[in-house]
Amino acid sequence: MSPHGTRPARGTGDARNLDYLVAHLTDQLAAGPLGELGVRIEIRGEAILLTGTVPSAQCRDDILRSARAELPGHPVHCDIVVADNAAPDHAEEVE
Repeated sequence: MSPHGTRPARGTGDARNLDYLVAHLTDQLAAGPLGELGVRIEIRGEAILLTGTVPSAQCRDDILRSARAELPGHPVHCDIVVADNAAPDHAEEVE
C-alpha cells in the first residue's frame, strides 16, 4: 500500500490547529477573570484580528496580551475599541 494520500493536505493541520487555538482563546476570555463576551476573534490567513468594544484600556491590553500568549507565531491585530464611560458634559434635550 502506498503512503501517498494518507497524509493530510499541506496546511490543513495548521489551519485546524489555529481554529482550535482561537476557540480555546474565546473560551478563555469568556470564562476567565475578564468575562469578556464582546470581543470577536477572526482568522485572516495566518494573522488574527480582534474586534469589539471593551470597558477599559486595561481590559483591551489584557485581551491583547492573552491573545499573543495563546497564539505564538501568529501576528495579532487589535481593532478593539474602548467604550467611552465618562459622564456627559451637557444635558440632552428631548423634544
